[in-house]
Amino acid sequence: MMNTIQDFIKGVMGLAMAVIPLSVVLGVIFGPAVPFIGFDVIDNISALVSDLGGSGLVGVITVGILWALFRR
Repeated sequence: MMNTIQDFIKGVMGLAMAVIPLSVVLGVIFGPAVPFIGFDVIDNISALVSDLGGSGLVGVITVGILWALFRR
């Protein structure tokens, strides 16, 4: 049961790791109004990085945890 859940989460993360860079590239090529994405990916990533940077130690810890999860 637990292996099935882990495999599902790994599949979703793998898909997200493919879609996010693709949407960034499409945002750079076509601008912020990419019709089939529906939102400005680059602004959202910039806001996330800004929020984490403004959080101080909590932001650094969060980035460290996310980095460790993505390195698996």
